[in-house]
Amino acid sequence: MRGWLRQAAGGLPRQFWFLWAGTLINRVGSFAVLFLSIYLTSERGFSQSQAGLILGLYGVGGAIGTLGGGVLADRWGRRPTMLIAQFGAAALMLALGLARTYPQIAVATLLLGLFAEAVRPAFSAMMIDVVPERDRVRAFSLNYWAINLGFALAAIIAGFAAKVDYLLLFAGDAATTLITAIITAIFLAETRPARSPGRRVEPGGLGTALRDGNYAVYLLLSFISVLVILQHLSTLPISMLADGHTAATYGTVIAVNGVLIVVGQLFVPKLIEGRDSAKVLAVAALLVGSGFGLVAVAETPIMYALTVIIWTLGEMLQSPSNAATVAALSPPALRGRYQGLNSLSWSAGTALAPILGGLVLQGAGDAVLWSGCFVLCALVAVGQLWAGPARARRAMRLRLAQEEERERAAAV
Repeated sequence: MRGWLRQAAGGLPRQFWFLWAGTLINRVGSFAVLFLSIYLTSERGFSQSQAGLILGLYGVGGAIGTLGGGVLADRWGRRPTMLIAQFGAAALMLALGLARTYPQIAVATLLLGLFAEAVRPAFSAMMIDVVPERDRVRAFSLNYWAINLGFALAAIIAGFAAKVDYLLLFAGDAATTLITAIITAIFLAETRPARSPGRRVEPGGLGTALRDGNYAVYLLLSFISVLVILQHLSTLPISMLADGHTAATYGTVIAVNGVLIVVGQLFVPKLIEGRDSAKVLAVAALLVGSGFGLVAVAETPIMYALTVIIWTLGEMLQSPSNAATVAALSPPALRGRYQGLNSLSWSAGTALAPILGGLVLQGAGDAVLWSGCFVLCALVAVGQLWAGPARARRAMRLRLAQEEERERAAAV
């Protein structure tokens, strides 16, 4: 057991563990977005389409925040970008909980998405800065493990807190975000790579990342996957409520996702070690699609939990492989921008997934929505296998260029 723990978590930099601790604390209190669709429909009395629009606004704000956060992480630095985003998100989370009218909730949600998501590219860039390439899959798996340990606890706690007062969800979320900001302020040092005397100037900025064809194809495939995965925050709870289940039941069922990841995620790096990342991502997409596709026939809590188990297995394979792939394709001086575009796929998915899912659910029904999720993921699997070889060559060229640059800098 001790040897396995050393293999899973040993030898990582001290700063990584502060990042990891901040992730865990923040995720334990990530109540609000998880239960936002239920809060809007059951507590505030909005329709399914109105609730979907509000969740979509969070994604719109997040899209702006991730792009801006990525650029600022490269220009200002990782740490100041994270601090501004975290303190702003804490204040806006509390403001959302106190908002009452539809326009107030809409504005607060839009701004919350902007600040909450702006931290992502800076955080990811800092992790890539401090963790050597050989340890990144392991580090991203550990971070993902912390995210889901917090998620499992948050889902259960939030389900019962909602029975007392929904304001507790927003206040708890704001408090944990504030604690994370304090950890950033006290324990995290700036990690933005300094330009060495022998370093060549990378052309452009965000435009360079956008013109990277291999990366653009990868982001498209990732975005389609996100559209499916994020149905668990929007249409899945609505489907469960339509089947007569309660918010607490949804919280317990979705907690299976976090529990399974907590139990098994640390075994994933060893499982996928040495395997072609494109094949791993293709298998992951098929598992995600199968899990969500089976929601069409789910009725009881046990059946819903089984669907969660299946798509969670895909998510467990996808997350560290995705993070390592993005890191391998990101030039050091543009890591914030590349991470910002990667986060944009999630923010854009957050904006469109509830809107599209809500429209399909309301207009065509469960069967069309969930079978459509399977078809989309099958297409993603084919796309990953097709684009994988070119992506691997691009990553190799970038790695060789970085080695040449380090040798040049050492010779100056």
